[in-house]
Amino acid sequence: MFFGISPVIIIVVVLVFSAIKILNEYERGVIFTLGRFTGVKGPGLIFVIPGIQQMTRISLRTVVLDVPSQDIITRDNVSVKVNAVVYYRVLSADKAVLQVENYYYATSQLAQTTLRGVLGKMEMDDLLSNRDKINAELQQILDTHTEPWGVKVSNVEVKNVDLPQEMQRAMAKQAEAERERRAKIIHAEGEQQAAEKLAQASEIMSRSPSTLQLRYLQTLTEIASDKSNTVIFPLPIDIISAVMKKLC
Repeated sequence: MFFGISPVIIIVVVLVFSAIKILNEYERGVIFTLGRFTGVKGPGLIFVIPGIQQMTRISLRTVVLDVPSQDIITRDNVSVKVNAVVYYRVLSADKAVLQVENYYYATSQLAQTTLRGVLGKMEMDDLLSNRDKINAELQQILDTHTEPWGVKVSNVEVKNVDLPQEMQRAMAKQAEAERERRAKIIHAEGEQQAAEKLAQASEIMSRSPSTLQLRYLQTLTEIASDKSNTVIFPLPIDIISAVMKKLC
């Protein structure tokens, strides 16, 4: 009789152990009973009736999705390669199983098509300068489409924008020309300010002849400080005029 009961006991023990499932804190189990959805269980120790119930394990941790490089033609007909990274997580385990066949694959494909669609409507300058605006727009579009799947897209970051070699050379020339333009503007503004200051100084000196004489003597002193130079002291016109009047 012992040998007749042993197989039954073994089968029961196997069924009991197969019914025991342990889910981590970040996991949930979507339970189907005879093909019908009957709830979400976990975390911790749960029981699934073998042959009657099935469980699909879903992780609630944030997933980092690397969007492969996409060939994009911008609105101003520039061909570029752009890749990105998407951060998302499952908020509703039952929707992630019931509403979409494979939420990971679906989110990946949606991210690629959305990246091409959004960047294709922008010009090259906007693509390079408005990175934060583009990231926010991509995140909003993806989050709207994945919400019915129970998936929350928290962040999207455009990583690299690869330009053709001829476009890189053209942009380098443009940047150099812009720097030269700014340098010329700054130089012209400096010349204008210097001319204005000289005009103001000339007007002040013309109202006070003694000031002009003092400035003349100061200039002679500065010249005489360098012993290697030969200094010629010209006489002021007013002194020469006074001497000539006396001689006449």
